[in-house]
Amino acid sequence: MKFEVTILGSSSATPIFNRNPSAQSLNINDHLYLVDCGEGTQQQMLRFDVRSSRIDHIFISHLHGDHYLGLVGLLSSMHLNGRTKTLKLFCPEPLKEIIDLQLKHSETTLQYEIEYFFTNAEKAEIILDNPDITVESIPLDHRIPCTGFIFKQKKRLRKLIKDKIAALNIPVEFYSPIKKGADYTAADGTVYLNKDLTLEPEPPKSYAYCSDTQYNERYFNQINGVDMLYHEATFTHSMLSRAALTHHTTALQAAEIAKLTAAKRLVIGHFSARYKTLNELLDEAQSVFPATELAIEGKTFIIGEE
Repeated sequence: MKFEVTILGSSSATPIFNRNPSAQSLNINDHLYLVDCGEGTQQQMLRFDVRSSRIDHIFISHLHGDHYLGLVGLLSSMHLNGRTKTLKLFCPEPLKEIIDLQLKHSETTLQYEIEYFFTNAEKAEIILDNPDITVESIPLDHRIPCTGFIFKQKKRLRKLIKDKIAALNIPVEFYSPIKKGADYTAADGTVYLNKDLTLEPEPPKSYAYCSDTQYNERYFNQINGVDMLYHEATFTHSMLSRAALTHHTTALQAAEIAKLTAAKRLVIGHFSARYKTLNELLDEAQSVFPATELAIEGKTFIIGEE
């Protein structure tokens, strides 16, 4: 099953010449999910071939502008491009008021429905459960209510060993029970054990998106052991006091979090505009957690890939 994330924006409060505010596109089993939608996200989607018509779920972490100011424009473009299918929007409750106000004063009536799911920054909740994944909110520690999101694959069915299935001439109607773990009894009464007919599926993968937050152990258990952790790293550790004042994390702290929570890989982003190049942030994080990469815009990370 496809499980990958494409970085659309990796800057923090303000965009700079080569970085845009926060946005990511997840491709899970060929379904697209948008996570945050900072200014310029539509342009980035066009640039990196992320089609808005394929997005049915949008997740907004909090109401600082660098995480949602591109949303109204995207919703309007979806309308102008003839969208009719429902869009599911997971967000802080006040965002509905902001969107309604924009639509009111532009005298716009969308051709499609927005189905709102309001997040709770005080407790973790499963906010989406579909045949492919579950999504949980992650309460974070920022200046205003803010949640991250953890995307978890569901366990897949067992894989048929095609040569053995064909050799035994097993009828198609038995495929589904066998995939679910059943043994197969042939017409002559011979029982073929499931373990001889199938292979274990790949272990379910997980991806945690930790948006704006300062270092706080309260969310560590929830993200423990994820295959890939995206964590904000706005500053280098030399600016720890500034990070604490603004409720942000340093690159060193992000790496410590990845190490403490046994993440398999770490991607850092949400970089302050003061950093024209990002090598010092990467070097700092890799000194603690070597399996760290930068959230470079346009780069696609495959979740679960070593």
